[in-house]
Amino acid sequence: MTGPALLNNRSPAGRKAFTVGSRPIHKLTHSTRLLAPTEYLNRHDRAAQYIHWVIFKNLDLHHDENWWEHKPPPVLENDHIALLWNFTIQTDRKIDANRPDIILKDFRQKSCLLIDMTVAIDINVSAKTYQKLSKYKDLEIEISKMWNLKTKTIPIVIGTLGMTAKRADYYLAQIPGNPKMAEVQKIVLMGTAHVLRKVLCM
Repeated sequence: MTGPALLNNRSPAGRKAFTVGSRPIHKLTHSTRLLAPTEYLNRHDRAAQYIHWVIFKNLDLHHDENWWEHKPPPVLENDHIALLWNFTIQTDRKIDANRPDIILKDFRQKSCLLIDMTVAIDINVSAKTYQKLSKYKDLEIEISKMWNLKTKTIPIVIGTLGMTAKRADYYLAQIPGNPKMAEVQKIVLMGTAHVLRKVLCM
């Protein structure tokens, strides 16, 4: 895994760095009941919004100057591409994992990307990456048959404190427009800082 240097949580300094009061910091940044789930969802959505904006720019579509002003439309189609945001795919057989964050269909290239963003506890980024690949495998197969497009899952997994798995840059590089890993990490870290500020003010 790559990312910011972290203290060893087995040492006294590490244990102190990994706790806020009596609560482990990974619980506060990822799954505490002190905050509504929307706080974590907002962090996720902003990172996915940036990736959608980069794709939008690459397709030479009319776009906002800044990614944070971008409002992804649910569906955008023209004669050679379709870009879907939080769109549920209806399949011939029941598939539970049928709504990745972004779907990009390229009819000229006969390809389809299923892009799904996750903000995970840092120690779990590698496991979450493989879970994403497994989670959408059935949808990949169904879309390939339904739309006759070569379909691939692109997992984008960032730790709450900025950690990434080894192949994170490889997956990100497959997204048109070349979204920057540093920017995705920055968005997630700013979201985490916002979460911690809210917890510490309680």
